[in-house]
Amino acid sequence: MGLKQCQVCNEAQSKYKCPSCYVPYCSLACFKNHKEFPCEKPSAQEDKTTAVSESLVEKPLIVDEPIEVLQKHQLDAIVSSNEIRDALNNKALQELVCSINCSPNPENELDKAMAEEAFHLFTDKILSTINP
Repeated sequence: MGLKQCQVCNEAQSKYKCPSCYVPYCSLACFKNHKEFPCEKPSAQEDKTTAVSESLVEKPLIVDEPIEVLQKHQLDAIVSSNEIRDALNNKALQELVCSINCSPNPENELDKAMAEEAFHLFTDKILSTINP
């Protein structure tokens, strides 16, 4: 999770989040100030948006072989594929992709995911899309 500014004092980096509304704050004093006004837990949709945006923390890209990086035309083919888009509607597949992306050891998570039939079929669809 990336560092955010305290939403109460707007002066320091936040270290905590309100357990009710998830507003970031930096100290007990800011938490007490925040709690002077009622707050509510975000709706399920707002909660999902927060979870997704927080999982999009920039990670360093380490590539051993330049051939492992997809070219723009390959990425375009993936984006325009209805078959891949449909596959990504599968909740179990979404969870697998998120677990790989959010893992401190994504290569290990990727190896585990490849044992799942749904993920293996998904990667086959991607490969057939980028290597027609």
